[in-house]
Amino acid sequence: MLDHVFTDAIGALRDTVESALLERQAFEERFQADVLLGDLTWETSYALPGEGSPPRTRADITLDWPTWAQTAYRSWYIGEPLDDPPRIEIEIVFRVQRLAASPDPQPVLAVLPEESSPIGGEVLYRSGPTLETIYDNDLVDAEFAIEVSYEGSYDLDENVLADGSKLDEHFSSMGGWIASTLVRLGDLTFEFLPPEDSTA
Repeated sequence: MLDHVFTDAIGALRDTVESALLERQAFEERFQADVLLGDLTWETSYALPGEGSPPRTRADITLDWPTWAQTAYRSWYIGEPLDDPPRIEIEIVFRVQRLAASPDPQPVLAVLPEESSPIGGEVLYRSGPTLETIYDNDLVDAEFAIEVSYEGSYDLDENVLADGSKLDEHFSSMGGWIASTLVRLGDLTFEFLPPEDSTA
């Protein structure tokens, strides 16, 4: 198993999300490396149980480990002074989809806080909404979606680098926050199209 602070952070976030009883979306998890720049990216998606496929609401989670963070981590690992701590860039996108009509963004923003729950001493900040229209091949039928993202970063100080268990503590509130946010979005009174598997 790869022993690295970035994979430890992935494990901490995955554990807190799954302890909140959210379901990981099949085939949606990716771990990618940029062969030109060297950045690492982990992406995954979670939804509430019983939502069908695709789910009505989901959370898309992305962690980025840029090349400069790896350089800082390597310097600390071999005992050199840590000038700038390595940083993980975090984005969580909440998506409401399978909508039968173009949604009013106001009810969505009304149930979304401006900041996430804390990650250590950091929080993620909410962006403006994005509306999406998806047509079929004949341009006759359409379905709609709305997304709102939270973005920020998490600095790994020397205490965290020396003791990876602090990652579990710092990420511990994220699972409950993501789950409760999905519940609030799911309670909105939008008209939804039936799922592809017709189970919801």
